[in-house]
Amino acid sequence: ANAGHKVYLVEREPSIGGHMAQFDKTFPTLDCASCIFTPLLSAVGQHSDIELMTYSEVEEFSGYVGNFKAKIRKKARYVDEELCTGCGICIEKCPKKVVDDVFEVGIGYRKSVYRPFPQAVPKFPVIDTETCIYFERGTCKACEKFCPTDAIDFEQEDTFIDLDVGNIILATGYDLFDSR
Repeated sequence: ANAGHKVYLVEREPSIGGHMAQFDKTFPTLDCASCIFTPLLSAVGQHSDIELMTYSEVEEFSGYVGNFKAKIRKKARYVDEELCTGCGICIEKCPKKVVDDVFEVGIGYRKSVYRPFPQAVPKFPVIDTETCIYFERGTCKACEKFCPTDAIDFEQEDTFIDLDVGNIILATGYDLFDSR
């Protein structure tokens, strides 16, 4: 992107950053992880040649170097990114707390409407359909009632985006090791 090439950054989680956002200190200097990390997140989020496609996954791709076709599934957030200001009122008003198995690795809580961490890029929350009272019982919608910009959209569906790209770079990440 810094060389002037358009970059599509596809991330399966609701925000970019991966495991680095979970760290307190970094080895070997014990520098504050968020002090290093937050400016980088902001720079990526504001870069004119980077299109963030969070809460999305590459479904398939074909082609050859210089001429790939990629099919991206953009999962429904149930929050309209065009209308959302990232104010967090929906998160605050959500009545359901659940164990956060992803960011807090099962030792902390979050709401059914959530942003993975306070400095998340992008700032838009996502509704977890597996724990949301509305998706469980058909009632509640507290997030929708209190949203000042009417950004909550329970009718939102997954969409597919076809891209023509020159190269594909795969970053696999890692899973936490459980020695039990």
